[in-house]
Amino acid sequence: MMREWATVVSWQNGEALVRCDVKTSCSSCASRSGCGTRVLNKLGPETEHTIAVRWDQPLAAGQKVELGITESSLLGSAMLVYLSPLAGLFMIAGLFQACFGSDLAAFCGGVLGGVGGFLVAKGFSGRMAQKEGWQPVILNVALTADQLQVDDVTGHYPS
Repeated sequence: MMREWATVVSWQNGEALVRCDVKTSCSSCASRSGCGTRVLNKLGPETEHTIAVRWDQPLAAGQKVELGITESSLLGSAMLVYLSPLAGLFMIAGLFQACFGSDLAAFCGGVLGGVGGFLVAKGFSGRMAQKEGWQPVILNVALTADQLQVDDVTGHYPS
């Protein structure tokens, strides 16, 4: 099970809206100013994602929860997203090369196959997202600040 902590944005009618922070490949390295990966991460898409997760007990905004998703669903979705366009590219490019015998035809077939594979992946991903096993689940819920109480057993309280 893959685990990640998220922050609750809101909870209504048994559904929690949580925000997950995407961790970049580097953020605390000593060579931040000269790192090419850091520059590329700044150019990329947003680093927060909001997800709706079923949870029957009330949650407070700002509360931390631990989300989990099975490795099989994560690997299956990665294979669908990456392999279907790649397989479409090679299969249609090979078919066009065999039928028309030119590199231009193979190139056009590769483009068509890649786009077709992407569209297939997009169509299947909607169906797969509806499956129960592919949904993230809340594994743990952290206490809110008002629920946490610390007692000093020695009787000395910090001043």
